[in-house]
Amino acid sequence: MKLGIGSYCYMWSIGVEGAVPPRPMTAFDLLAKCRELGVRVVQFGPNLPLDAARIDALSAEARAGGVEVEMGTAGLDAANIREQAALCRRMGATLLRTVDLYEGHARTVRELERSLRLLLPILEDSGVRLALENARTPARIVSAALDEVGSPFLGVTLDTVNSLAVPEGTAAVVDALARHTLCLHVKDFRVRRIWHMMGFTVEGTPAGQGQLDVPWLLARLREAGRDPNAILELWVPQQPSTAETIALEQAWAKESIPYLRRLIPD
Repeated sequence: MKLGIGSYCYMWSIGVEGAVPPRPMTAFDLLAKCRELGVRVVQFGPNLPLDAARIDALSAEARAGGVEVEMGTAGLDAANIREQAALCRRMGATLLRTVDLYEGHARTVRELERSLRLLLPILEDSGVRLALENARTPARIVSAALDEVGSPFLGVTLDTVNSLAVPEGTAAVVDALARHTLCLHVKDFRVRRIWHMMGFTVEGTPAGQGQLDVPWLLARLREAGRDPNAILELWVPQQPSTAETIALEQAWAKESIPYLRRLIPD
């Protein structure tokens, strides 16, 4: 297991709709953060589209710095996955993260299985593994579909918070998906009751300062025989100004890596 950062570690610095900084973080800036923080993996997600004209230079800079690259996209459309797999090859990446943003009724095992089987020839030809991130589909359905397909080119990106929207707790998600994990998103969080006790808020925290039991999580993955790269992600609450929010995001990343480094020495 190697420790890394992803573009979703710096969402505010890159910019979100309605809050774009004067100088958004670039892919080269994210690589520079790897050197600054002393990590060996970077994951470029769809919130940081890569400039096609500079991909070769970006790949060369990553190799020169000894940084392993992982790529990210969204959806299970075959044409997009084919395009992204080709991009992975240019970048020297062997893992492509995607998230299924299916908007209809909850997918059944058979529906997800069919979608994944259509992608197998693309993945096998390119040598790229596809890691489906848990999001809107219940973990047991994702696990069952992967069992049906049974390919080493298919697995999951295990995110520690996303499935609260299903809703599913972290422990249930880890139990269902640990053995399929190809990539780990370490995203710490805190759930709090609203003052009137009729509801909850969920906010991110620096790694090791929330309710995520990271040592337990890593132990469960080891028990399942998995050794994925661990990518730090952050959910930083919006502050009064974009500049303040970005400053907090940068500080959280610097706080998180030393904590995780004690658990993931590479």
